[in-house]
Amino acid sequence: MTLKTWHKITTIILIIIGTGSLIYYFNLSNRHKAIVKTQLLHFFRIVDPNWQKDVASNQLTFESPSFLIDNIYKSMEGPLATHNFYLDTSKNELLWMTGFKVQAKFSKNNAVASNDFICHSNIDYIEQEHHGRWNLLNRMYQQHPRLISLSHGIETVNFPKGYGYPFFSDETFFMSTQTLNHNITDSIFQIKHTISINYSNHKNIKPLFPKTLFMMLPFDLTKMDDKYVSILDNNSCVPIETKNHTYYDDNGQIVSGHWKIKKGKQVFRCNVTKQLAIQDTLRLHQITPHLHPFAEQFILKDVTTNEILYNCIVKNHKNRIGLNSTPAFSSIKGVLMFPDHDYELILSTNNTSDELQDMMASMFLFFYDKEMAIKTKNYFNAN
Repeated sequence: MTLKTWHKITTIILIIIGTGSLIYYFNLSNRHKAIVKTQLLHFFRIVDPNWQKDVASNQLTFESPSFLIDNIYKSMEGPLATHNFYLDTSKNELLWMTGFKVQAKFSKNNAVASNDFICHSNIDYIEQEHHGRWNLLNRMYQQHPRLISLSHGIETVNFPKGYGYPFFSDETFFMSTQTLNHNITDSIFQIKHTISINYSNHKNIKPLFPKTLFMMLPFDLTKMDDKYVSILDNNSCVPIETKNHTYYDDNGQIVSGHWKIKKGKQVFRCNVTKQLAIQDTLRLHQITPHLHPFAEQFILKDVTTNEILYNCIVKNHKNRIGLNSTPAFSSIKGVLMFPDHDYELILSTNNTSDELQDMMASMFLFFYDKEMAIKTKNYFNAN
């Protein structure tokens, strides 16, 4: 085979591979296009692929890689990046996380950008490491190990004064941050996220432990088209997709935590008693909500007493799609929750657009951790 023939064959193969790759890419969903594109942009260093870390004045700060905003990216669709982190591996010091913040900025000039470009920033603990260090093996695999999720409309969270989440300075955590763009269609630009974690080394802080509640609605796998959404009642849904955020309840019914809402007002309810799995009376001190645009009200209710424990009145932007604020619940005194009570989430939405929109509704609850309080006290006494 001559060199010229070899070049022709190589060129044809490259054209076939390139054409196949393009066909594959353009048939992907918007979400998966963003994943592939971001990975390529970071791999070839066309945009900044690096995480930056800074520690100063009891604050741990991260700057994310750059994300290219070149399209409309609804919730859960935008470019994202993940990162394992720790504070300081040279020490084994017990500390407390007390607050979190995320801010969007333009990569080009570091100028502050609208938080409309923040979908969410999640921080997960590694439960084998965290629970293992404290010999709390009974807590393993009981729930998703998410510590906090900062999201569009609630970009800053501070625990009540005197409370915090205990961690060791060399403990590993997992962070992911994702972009959002509901409105900008006439320009292409790059965004970064700055995520900060406040911490303290005080010995008299009271420990909190997290629980996450998801609103989940049943759906019928045989009826998945958009037209079906318009005739659904408020206790069922059409999911965005079935590969993610899909679960089964105790009766074997398939349910989704990410679904479509139709035009106009709707009210959704979800019993979360089993998700809470309260074994003993707990004192609730903090709730951080996670919602998508067009949510109007989000309630945690004690069904047994008919008492509303948390009433989140959501403010949406008036002149564009997006959340202006989703107020958190924070209380030094706390609210009691009981093992023999039933609890539910109630979500009210108002889709003022002319198309179907996506919705998620979850709460990150933080309770006083009596068991951990004994362990941290013993730790400080021994050290």
